Amino acid sequence: MGNQSTMGGSHSQPALPTDLNAVRAKYVEERNKRVRAEGVAQFVAVEGALDHLMDDPFVPERVSRNPQTAEVDVVVVGAGHCGLLAAVRLKQAGIDNIRIIDGAADFGGTWYWNRYPGIRCDVDAYIYMPLLEEVGYVPTEKYASGTEIFRNAQRIGATFGLYDKALFQTHVDLARWDEEIQRWTVSTNRGDKITARFVIFGLGPLNRPKLPGIPGLTSFKGHMFHTSRWDYNYTGGSSEKPESEMVKLCDKRVAIVGTGCTGIQCAPRVAEFAKHLYVFQRTPSAVAERANRPTNPEWESSLAAGWQKRRSDNFDRVMQGLPEDEDLVNDGWTEMRELMAAAWAGTVGETKEAQAGAQRAEAIDLEMMNRIRTRVDLIVEDHATAERLKPWYNRLCKRPTFSDHYLQMFNRPNVDLVDTNGHGVECIEERGLIVDGKLYEVDCIIFASGFEVGTDYSRRGDIKIIGRNGITLSEKWSGGMKTLYGYLSSGYPNCFHMGAFLQNAAFGNFTAVFDRQASRIAEIIVRLNEAGAKTIEASAAGEDAWVAAVRESYHASEPFLAQCTPGYYNGEGKTTDGILYEQYNGGVTRFEEIVQKWIDDGLSGAVVR
Repeated sequence: MGNQSTMGGSHSQPALPTDLNAVRAKYVEERNKRVRAEGVAQFVAVEGALDHLMDDPFVPERVSRNPQTAEVDVVVVGAGHCGLLAAVRLKQAGIDNIRIIDGAADFGGTWYWNRYPGIRCDVDAYIYMPLLEEVGYVPTEKYASGTEIFRNAQRIGATFGLYDKALFQTHVDLARWDEEIQRWTVSTNRGDKITARFVIFGLGPLNRPKLPGIPGLTSFKGHMFHTSRWDYNYTGGSSEKPESEMVKLCDKRVAIVGTGCTGIQCAPRVAEFAKHLYVFQRTPSAVAERANRPTNPEWESSLAAGWQKRRSDNFDRVMQGLPEDEDLVNDGWTEMRELMAAAWAGTVGETKEAQAGAQRAEAIDLEMMNRIRTRVDLIVEDHATAERLKPWYNRLCKRPTFSDHYLQMFNRPNVDLVDTNGHGVECIEERGLIVDGKLYEVDCIIFASGFEVGTDYSRRGDIKIIGRNGITLSEKWSGGMKTLYGYLSSGYPNCFHMGAFLQNAAFGNFTAVFDRQASRIAEIIVRLNEAGAKTIEASAAGEDAWVAAVRESYHASEPFLAQCTPGYYNGEGKTTDGILYEQYNGGVTRFEEIVQKWIDDGLSGAVVR
């Protein structure tokens, strides 16, 4: 791969194309390399012979306890940000008889499991970390470390007295609606039987790790783990101190498979200690400057009550291209506001204004992506490596990434980029990985391959949810999700769903979406109690109408997604398998207006008994 050039950053930069037709052709060429007939089926579940990769490396011993039998008002499944926010908003609404169930040993969700070195939020921490004013905390940096975010989840649990209500290291196997008693019975792998009036499934979008379906995956004789279960016993260092030295890697040849958000964060830290690091790339990320910085004490002291919501709402509006006098977040995300506004203008029909908006969006996108490609040339010393690290797709085809360390890492003599020309690793054998017929012998394979964000909802949680008439949620949703605003489904009374990509308007800052969902659910339950109602569920007509609205909103985005390079946004090239197919594409502001009107109008479209 040849990355040891002595030219430094002074090598001549190749001319980047500015002709739109040439760029379009290049995008199609690169996309076609990566399209695979199996779509999302190219990834495999972490189960069977791979099941050990799901073990908890942070608390290996399961705490012994007796099975519980209880009757509660609400069972919250999941103790990540979805579950935490649901529990907090319920308590604030006066609903305190709850249980929270999670397979992890603490609060945190994805921030409990993901403790790999270098992990940070990639959204402004002052809006990403929820309930900051309520717990009296301000992040120490603009993009907080995973450790700091995990600690804040624990802080929320302690502040609101949620630890006494939590069943950790516990997996919900079955949730069954009992029509006779009008209650859910929730059964767990610890023998618990909990009866609840309501269940809230807060599984989140980053719940279950996935692996690329590489032939020979189980034949490797070295060490192997997924980034969501980082093995510090093998690497050295500590999840408690993620910046500590991973000295056990000093004599190890390491492979990292995956160059998305996770890969670009953990690879530079591994490169500091590994004897040699091979980074296996199918598709390069578009890596912009991160420019992290510590919190300014003067700014912190100037914060007035309500500052976090103002900042979060401002971010949402700016990112949608809606008018705002000031950009309070002012970073690499909001830098895309003009692109977002132009792209939005290009998705509203065949008018001259729409066509002009689409042309404007394409011009902005080209300028932005050429800047990202130029940045590669300015940083990466070896010309051949730089060329392979350049992303050739539109900016919004994949989740944007930001790093001040990833590209620089390829100037190290102990790091090689193994570009697979869009095809992925050919196979794995006992000694290592094979690409283009060449064996790369390694001692350890680390999969930075992400999560099952596009698979069946109940499968991701590995929970059987049985509603009225004995029908499982998986059976009902086998042809696609059917919900009312992402919250309720017909045939599943008193069953609420939380998370992104659930026919709601997930957007940029997930935790703000989760908080809105939690507040709405608490408000609905309070209204039911005040009205003396026992159950609520979506009506079949209301559900059908919302599914139709989601599909209609998606059609405007489909042409763009269809031409994107494969990824989880577009179902690896099969757009109806992508996460955005089940998302309302009309914008979070419009979505919130629709939901508020639904509540104000007495929950029309739902059946309340």
